[in-house]
Amino acid sequence: MTVKFIGYIGFNDTSEIHNAARSRVLDREYVDAAAIEQERGGFDRVLIPFGSASPESQIVAAHAAAITRKLGFLVAHRPGFTQPTLAARQLATLDQLSGGRVAVHIITGGADEEMARDGDVNTLKSERYLRSDEYIEILRREWTATQPFDHSGRFYEARGAFSAIKPDNLPVFFGGSSPEAIEVAGRHADVYALWGETLEQVGEAVRTVRHAAAQHGRKRLNKELGFSLSLRPVIADTEEAAWKKADAIVEQVRANREAAGLPLTGHRPPNAGSLRLLETASAGRRDSRLWTGVAALTGAAGNSTGLVGTPEQVAESMLEYYDLGIDHFLIRGFEPLADAIDYGRELLPLVRAKVAQRDERKVALAG
Repeated sequence: MTVKFIGYIGFNDTSEIHNAARSRVLDREYVDAAAIEQERGGFDRVLIPFGSASPESQIVAAHAAAITRKLGFLVAHRPGFTQPTLAARQLATLDQLSGGRVAVHIITGGADEEMARDGDVNTLKSERYLRSDEYIEILRREWTATQPFDHSGRFYEARGAFSAIKPDNLPVFFGGSSPEAIEVAGRHADVYALWGETLEQVGEAVRTVRHAAAQHGRKRLNKELGFSLSLRPVIADTEEAAWKKADAIVEQVRANREAAGLPLTGHRPPNAGSLRLLETASAGRRDSRLWTGVAALTGAAGNSTGLVGTPEQVAESMLEYYDLGIDHFLIRGFEPLADAIDYGRELLPLVRAKVAQRDERKVALAG
């Protein structure tokens, strides 16, 4: 099993530790540097995020693809706002123009108020997952059909649908911890995405989603799922320095949220994944290196847990997740560009070397 690394390109060089937005919502110089440096650092892909008020992810990915040669792109995409037949052609076009370097991360939904900003009002969470299920089904039919087809479903109807342009290689990433989400992932996902949780929780999630996939005959069809784990590594030359750095990040996030009048406790996130992550965060440090300080302050909003230690120590912890079935690591830092450069120099080569050694030993023992 090979290991792949996914970096991150936001729209400017900022994160939770910065107490104000950068002067430019879309900083082209940062986007260019982030793409070039993460390609140079050996990342396989970079995530381009999606938000109801943010720049458009596919356009940013198209720009970054034009200034790189090998770097892949994981385009966050939310169903419900673009017809799936059109989205299929948009993504296939981007895949063709980039030379097969595109994957799509289907984001079923965020908080109700964010969904409403784009016109998705009064939909239930369960309905959104049903919609995602139908949406991905149509995407895949557009990407594979050799003849026009009709579709009549609960959310979409199309007559004579057909895409003349097909992707060369366009994996579908999907996440979510609710039963509805796991059902959709088992049916459709090429890669199931998890947030950074304990080894026990991640192992359980891998087993659960594999079981869901088996119910849809994925193993029989030789369509094994990949698994992606999202982390915010904090690395330094010594373990003490790394934990000191992590503590400083927590205090900066705390100060920024207090200054902005944002809550530090009493969070009630709307999705199952955040609720579970917030419960994990209530215990502070978990396993040997799992760090949940920022998750606790922010209500486990998105990718907010990390691994803390020297590059060697963090690499060893990542290897423990690899042994559970994680073959993709989506990593980003709190100083996005500087941390990405450090990861490419200090962390990625170590993990790849350890994975290669681990796999060589497995082959030797099997032989």
